[in-house]
Amino acid sequence: MSVMCGYCNQPAALVRGPAVYPHRPDLRGLQFHICRPCGAWIGCERGTTNPLGTLANAELRRARMDAHAAFDPSWKGNKRRRGERYAWLAERLGIPRAACHIGHFDLAMCRRVVDVCLIDAVRGVH
Repeated sequence: MSVMCGYCNQPAALVRGPAVYPHRPDLRGLQFHICRPCGAWIGCERGTTNPLGTLANAELRRARMDAHAAFDPSWKGNKRRRGERYAWLAERLGIPRAACHIGHFDLAMCRRVVDVCLIDAVRGVH
């Protein structure tokens, strides 16, 4: 599978954890796709070379982490509820459930995730 960078249109290289996280021995066995020319990267599903989303630069990685931080507490620890919450999020974002994957979101969509989750929290809806 060839992964292309959406920033510079160059092919990404498949690397092991130390290439991305040299200070994290717990990630040594994981694989990542990295665009060497621009530094964008994405992790792979455990035990595969399948990317978890699209390549992301530092700004987009931070936005995706913020989106997960806002959204994940609503389902963490309850796998059954996870699907329900992703369906809720997709509805709130006005996108199909199949397209609701934070690893594929751009900056604007990540910010929308944070906003809808904050509104949900303020309203006390869980």
